[in-house]
Amino acid sequence: MMVLLIIVIACEETLPPAPEENELLDGPVEGLSTAEQSQFLAGDVAFNDEVFTVAKGLGPVFVANSCGSCHAGDGKGHPFIRFTRFGQSDSTGNPFATFGDKRNQLQHKAIPGFEPEKLPAGAPFSNFLAPAVTGLGFLDAVPDADLLALADPNDADGDGISGRPHFNFVPDYVELRPNSISRNGKYIHRFGKKALTYDLLQQTADAYNQDMGIVSLFEPIDPFSGLEQDPEVGTQTVNDVVFYLKTLKAPIPRNQDDPDVIAGKQIFAQISCSSCHTPTLTTGFSPIEAISNKVFHPYTDLLLHDMGPELDDGYTEGFATTSEWRTPPLWGLGLSENSQGGSMFLLHDGRAKSIDEAIRLHGGEAENSRSMYIELSEDEKDQLIKFLESL
Repeated sequence: MMVLLIIVIACEETLPPAPEENELLDGPVEGLSTAEQSQFLAGDVAFNDEVFTVAKGLGPVFVANSCGSCHAGDGKGHPFIRFTRFGQSDSTGNPFATFGDKRNQLQHKAIPGFEPEKLPAGAPFSNFLAPAVTGLGFLDAVPDADLLALADPNDADGDGISGRPHFNFVPDYVELRPNSISRNGKYIHRFGKKALTYDLLQQTADAYNQDMGIVSLFEPIDPFSGLEQDPEVGTQTVNDVVFYLKTLKAPIPRNQDDPDVIAGKQIFAQISCSSCHTPTLTTGFSPIEAISNKVFHPYTDLLLHDMGPELDDGYTEGFATTSEWRTPPLWGLGLSENSQGGSMFLLHDGRAKSIDEAIRLHGGEAENSRSMYIELSEDEKDQLIKFLESL
């Protein structure tokens, strides 16, 4: 008995300490009911544990075989699993559309007996990395009117920032948000690198279909053949994943009492980073009480901004221009390398290997902020980066 006790104590002393809650991106938002917690767990299993095989409908061409393989720990993706979008260079559409792929995404892997897809000759393209998925329910619940209040498409205030919402058409299966605002039959989209996607149901159904070749009741067209097929993932499972994404907690900031972090936060505002990376938003009403009418701090305005020639890939989606990108949320930025193999891969395609490099690639509407950043002292740059790493 004594030997067993010694072994147990020795094991406890050698185990690494459990990570703090603010070091993890996964986990539910506080305040879920018992029934909501149950649905969250069902969505967690479907998102992180379900691996699709040929027998389960994978492919025949695909990008990944599970949600979790692209969003490890609910965090940012690694360049090893990238998404290549191709074919559209302006708002007139995609002359290179092939493979029955309405979303213009290249499936660069294939099950045995099939060949991976190849880019059509001459097609413009861009490589995307999977984003972190935490806190998405809060972003989903921000009222359209609040986003329009942040927009300044004609730069009326003369500050060089002219963000605009991405108005686009919604799929028939989408249920519009309360008090949605329409322009010429189009509605504000807010998810994706260019804000191509309206809500988390569309995001989830598209991911099953375009990333894994899995058809659902919502997206029944096989992206390889272009033909309608029976669902390969159940509607309840899709809804569970949507609920999981809606109720993942927001990233928890760290080291907020550190003097360098406090100074860096002030510098962030002084050089106008907050003009696009809006620190604070508020949700409207949500049927999920835990995310209804809540103040949160994502550091995004969910608008499209012209980022200049350095980030212009010559490819676009929907009604965005090739140099326009939706402002990515900065919360959780300091935890990015945890899901990216110990290194950072930032911006839409992972080309920036550090926060400093990412800032230096900002142009267009961010040109003034970039110039002010470059003019900072090395100590001030370090303080700004420490603040960003604390988010």
